[in-house]
Amino acid sequence: MKKNEIIEGRITRIDYPNKGVMETGEGRVVIKNALPGQVVRCRIKKARGDRAEGILLEVLQEAPDAVASPCPHFGICGGCTFLTVPYVKVLGMKEQQVRGLLRPVLASQKEHYVWEGIKTSPVRYGYRNKMEFTFGDTEKDGPLALGMHRSGSMHDIVTVSDCCIIDEDYRRILRASRDYFGAHYARGEISFYHRIQGKGYLRHLIVRKAAATGEILVDLVTTTQEEHDLEPYVDRLRALELSGSIVGILHTVNDSVADVVKDEGTEILFGQDHFYEELLGLRFRITPFSFFQTNSYSAAVLYETVRDYVKSIDARTGNVEARDEGRFILDLYCGTGTISQILAPIARRVVGVELVPEAVEAAKENASMNHLDNCVFIAGDVLEVLDSLPEPPDLIILDPPRDGVHPKALKKIVSYGAPNLVYVSCKPTSLVRDLGILLESGYIVRRAVALDQFVFTSHVECCVLLQKKYG
Repeated sequence: MKKNEIIEGRITRIDYPNKGVMETGEGRVVIKNALPGQVVRCRIKKARGDRAEGILLEVLQEAPDAVASPCPHFGICGGCTFLTVPYVKVLGMKEQQVRGLLRPVLASQKEHYVWEGIKTSPVRYGYRNKMEFTFGDTEKDGPLALGMHRSGSMHDIVTVSDCCIIDEDYRRILRASRDYFGAHYARGEISFYHRIQGKGYLRHLIVRKAAATGEILVDLVTTTQEEHDLEPYVDRLRALELSGSIVGILHTVNDSVADVVKDEGTEILFGQDHFYEELLGLRFRITPFSFFQTNSYSAAVLYETVRDYVKSIDARTGNVEARDEGRFILDLYCGTGTISQILAPIARRVVGVELVPEAVEAAKENASMNHLDNCVFIAGDVLEVLDSLPEPPDLIILDPPRDGVHPKALKKIVSYGAPNLVYVSCKPTSLVRDLGILLESGYIVRRAVALDQFVFTSHVECCVLLQKKYG
């Protein structure tokens, strides 16, 4: 195989996260976003020996078991990946991907561990509780678009007004925002931010909605390069007929050159700067930029799994009165303190650590609101906070960002010698890397499970229970 050569063939499997594998007489070709069972045409991007990377050019034949996409934006929007793959097949594929990643790192572990398969989301459509839409255009000098990046593009934006992983309230807010600002854009009265040029005004629209309470928070993110009266826009949103209720409309400024949502100052245009979600009998205050699982329905499944893992420790050790016995739980990367508070009833003390100060303030308020007096939350970098703990923890919860735990922080975590760890991960490759270090440091995996929190996408959540091995 040579660079720029055109190759045709059938995709036999998908490697994590969305790498279609084509076996040819000349070797293996990996093609991003190709789906299992498809016959595709690709152009070789890189080639080395009998292995190559290809760029998908055309789907010549759909998979025999392909289903119709429920979303008109599928294949154009770069969001969902597996909408045309039967859901049962997607679940099996994700489970096998996770097991395949875990197998090499756990090969050296002699002790048996329990693999619990993959748990599904209770809701498949309209499950998102947070969306970050981007302003731009679909084609150069075209009308204003508001939505997601076009598949394979860092610049073109597709208006996803009929997206199926959000509910109708999101869609109505998106359409109203696009129509309002689109009319001003067409008259040359407002601009959107061009990332390459570093010029423009409109950047992002953040919409968050609680599944249990129906409360909605809308945050318009712009630069400071222009000034506009946003009161008419607020009136447009407040006039919408929605199944939920808008409790706050915000304006955040962001002059960062990076194509990320960054809070450099937020003004309340209407209502309040937070909303409330309810989960497993607890109530949580959530702000625009604080972390909260994006699928509330599946988050309940995840947190019940974490709680079950912790209780299984008690069953194994015979310690059924962990709170009275004095268990100290350290919850690292705790966000708004959801896991901390769910575990508080079975602990003497829980300390949560989170880098984002506003998330920590929300966690403190949440614990007070839920009448939990044994939770403490600390704002700061995990590596620095670990040096100031007054006592070693009995159990450590790890729920890090996608890139996993910083190696220096992981070394410090291992030094505590906590009898048990529960690792929650949204990126299996990061989990596998960190598991390698934990196993080398004397831990063994006891239980593991995958969770399909991000339905129709290539992402998958994992939860692993580890035990310190002595002797």
